Amino acid sequence: MTEAALPWQLLTGTKRGILVTLKRDGRPQLSNVGHSYDPEQRLLRVSVTDGRAKTKNLRRDPRASYYVTGQDMNAYLGLDLDAELTPVTADPHDATADELVELYRLIAGEHPDWEEFRAAMVADRRLVLRLHVRHAYGFAQ
Repeated sequence: MTEAALPWQLLTGTKRGILVTLKRDGRPQLSNVGHSYDPEQRLLRVSVTDGRAKTKNLRRDPRASYYVTGQDMNAYLGLDLDAELTPVTADPHDATADELVELYRLIAGEHPDWEEFRAAMVADRRLVLRLHVRHAYGFAQ
């Protein structure tokens, strides 16, 4: 199946998928995450916390994979990705906090209190994981 014929709508039709990173021993580590996808840039973005396994794994080895499937499991899309991590947000109004606000809006809509959200992103030591699509594969009936 050519890339053009792949079920790309799965990335925009859902906001959740499975992120696969590599542990130190080479075995996969899987995480359920929320995402936003920009088809023009072929860029998937995820909010992550500094110090978590997936973040540590990606700092050591930026290769990742991502998997989404349709509700009926009759279609799936797998992605091979290269990861880029923003700096950890250190101030409620730094560039990372701004990107986390943008990402939240794309995934969940408006937040009832953006100042509270920004403060929580600093307290949680959040950052943005940018995943660049290198290869895609999948199936759709």
